[in-house]
Amino acid sequence: MNIKISSLNYCPVKSLSFQKINKCKIKKNIGIEGDRNFAFSKNLNLDEVKLFEKNPNERKDKWNKILTLKNSPVLNKYNFIFEDNELTLFLKDKKVLTIDINQLTERQKLSDKIAELEKSLKQPLVLMRNENFPFFDTSISKKINFTNSISLLNIQSIKDFEKKINQEVEQQIFRGNIYIDGVKPWEEREWLSKVIRINNVHFKVEKNIPRCVAINLKPQTDDNSFDLLQLLKKTYNHFDMGVFLTALDDGEISAGDLINFD
Repeated sequence: MNIKISSLNYCPVKSLSFQKINKCKIKKNIGIEGDRNFAFSKNLNLDEVKLFEKNPNERKDKWNKILTLKNSPVLNKYNFIFEDNELTLFLKDKKVLTIDINQLTERQKLSDKIAELEKSLKQPLVLMRNENFPFFDTSISKKINFTNSISLLNIQSIKDFEKKINQEVEQQIFRGNIYIDGVKPWEEREWLSKVIRINNVHFKVEKNIPRCVAINLKPQTDDNSFDLLQLLKKTYNHFDMGVFLTALDDGEISAGDLINFD
């Protein structure tokens, strides 16, 4: 069976959005164009925000200075859609606010709206933006020696997990960029350090993706009773699901494209 992309996704706003797409542009040494270009800082002054926003070295291990589902599970009820330079906030399926991301006053309006809706969040909140050094987990983790990344997940690994725990697991929980099918469960773990090719775009397979408590959240709720993280550990003796990729070329990939090895 051919290995192919079953679906593509990107998250305009770090941790707080998930958008399905049919195709995407790949930027060498960066990743999917538009992915995690935005993030909300929390409890940082403006000088600290500027450093965090522009310099990945200033982000290392500062997970508590950025809004994530791990530290702010109440935000799992929200989603963002990014189109034509407009960022729209949704509460479940209801549109809350649309802003022009090129206007600083509009970006502040969005930050203020989230603070108004979720008063438990630490202030101030600031919407940051960086297209060259997006707000990937790999730009924040001090345990990883590369900054930019793309996540690839094998849906057969997810299905194997479902089968073993006798429980449905929604793919969206893992917020993967590239979901693939046509390969045995967990075979992607054997690809580390190898180079794969998709539509003449090459990617280096860097590292297994360690998961955090965010995968315990039921979709569109702040209910974290799934306990999937411990089930991963109990079932496989690791916390991983998926692998990180580094883009080695510029190009474009689409759902349905085949994965090849050079």
